[in-house]
Amino acid sequence: MNPILTAIQKSAIRIKHAIDVKDIGYSQEQNSSGETQLQLDIQSDLIIEEELSQIEGVHTIASEEKEEPMILNENGHYFIAFDPLDGSSLVDVNLSVGSIFGIYEGAFTPEKMVASCYVVYGPRVELVFAYEGKVKLYLLQNGEFEYVKEIHLNEKGKINAPGGTQQCWAPFHKTMIDSFFARGYRLRYSGGMVPDLHQILLKGGGLFSYPGASDKPEGKLRMLFEVFPFAFIFETAGGKAVDGTIRVLEKNPRHVHDTSPCFFGSCDEINEVISVYAGQQ
Repeated sequence: MNPILTAIQKSAIRIKHAIDVKDIGYSQEQNSSGETQLQLDIQSDLIIEEELSQIEGVHTIASEEKEEPMILNENGHYFIAFDPLDGSSLVDVNLSVGSIFGIYEGAFTPEKMVASCYVVYGPRVELVFAYEGKVKLYLLQNGEFEYVKEIHLNEKGKINAPGGTQQCWAPFHKTMIDSFFARGYRLRYSGGMVPDLHQILLKGGGLFSYPGASDKPEGKLRMLFEVFPFAFIFETAGGKAVDGTIRVLEKNPRHVHDTSPCFFGSCDEINEVISVYAGQQ
């Protein structure tokens, strides 16, 4: 696992440099979801592919920017799914963005997930890595990632980060979100999945939600690249991750780009989500 973490760290340093200097305009290409790719999306994808291709243990990679998985080494046993630059459209307004990695052993299924990682490119570059029951925070300093601390979620938090188009929410979902605010939860929503979930983790807890809605019944966020990696991190840190009714790590995508509704948070908030959604069955 150390060579993979080292490759991710090298990728992050190169992506940070690309963010600082790269043309952030749109390309003429579209990704697997039909979204027009930014130059930075393409560059970040190529950087990660290049770094992971040097690791003998990596069998296959799947990227949010690629239609199909790519075999790198037939003798490898790790399968790595990644979103090269999540929230890349926020770069031009200088908000934080990130890279997300799900590391699987033998196949792209949640029961095969053995580690996950994300990087935040903000005022500081930070990396969070979940492996063997621990979630560790690293900080980029003087060209190297240095260990800072372990991350643990509290039983209950104070942050509410609701995603999706509100006019498309189910009424019961809006009532639930409003009830958190009525109890003093603070709104923290940048439009970037990585910085919002990073804040919840580092501030001790809360709720991030991206429900199924009338415009996106199956949610927007992709299971392999976004939902599963953060579910693994939140569960390892002592929190929970569900799709409203079931644990997201019990779901099995039919295609590498399948999406799912998702709720991440500390136990108290997620238990409330489960209770509210159970009442709608």
